[in-house]
Amino acid sequence: MGGALAGLERGFQQREIADAAYRYQMAVEEKREIVVGVNAFAADEELPTEILRIDPAAEREQVERVRALRERRDPQRAATAIQTLTTAAQEDRNLMPAILDCVRAEVTLGEIADALRGVYGEYTEAGLE
Repeated sequence: MGGALAGLERGFQQREIADAAYRYQMAVEEKREIVVGVNAFAADEELPTEILRIDPAAEREQVERVRALRERRDPQRAATAIQTLTTAAQEDRNLMPAILDCVRAEVTLGEIADALRGVYGEYTEAGLE
């Protein structure tokens, strides 16, 4: 795995993905690759685009649901499940059983993600830090 990690740190995979995306885009623009609705059979006029706007009332309701969930769940069970997940990640074990335990303990997706970020950190593209 050392080679894959070294390649990732040097940005090898990102360059390969970027190069492949560039080659594909050039093929589309040169019509060597046909994409219906983009470079073939495209509409003469652009269709209106609706922007998704979250209703503030719906946002408040969701925040309230999460707050209520955290109040009604067993806080010790949730904390134990999060700690078990964190330990599994630190020990490079299979995370799925620990994640399922978190879900059963009503740990939120955000809390699960926070625990994993605490161990693994967050990906930042080289040169953009």
